[in-house]
Amino acid sequence: MSEKNSISAEIKLVKGGPIKITGNIILTKSDGTPIPAPAGDVYICACGRSKQKPFCDGSHKQVVMGRPLL
Repeated sequence: MSEKNSISAEIKLVKGGPIKITGNIILTKSDGTPIPAPAGDVYICACGRSKQKPFCDGSHKQVVMGRPLL
């Protein structure tokens, strides 16, 4: 079986949070360079505030309706 045929994943949009990817994936930059992904589920930043892009670092928890939490 080719590498592309073995790629299978589930993508879930987490309300107020990141994009959760479960399964066998290959993650690459726009130029095709591979991005090493952690083992297990992968969480991709959806808010743009992560310091570990493209991965979520939980920064979305510090913001409510566009305003920082006190």
